[in-house]
Amino acid sequence: MDLIRIILSILLPPLGVFLQVGIGKHFWINILLTILGYIPGIVHAVWIIARR
Repeated sequence: MDLIRIILSILLPPLGVFLQVGIGKHFWINILLTILGYIPGIVHAVWIIARR
């Protein structure tokens, strides 16, 4: 299941974070990072998925 979340995080970072933690602080941080730059959003999403 984590592999699917990581693939989704590469395509759409907030979706991967949402599937992992739901709507919370990390979800909103990831949306902000994705807006500011796509790569920081991906890095944050993969970090969140790998951490849990």
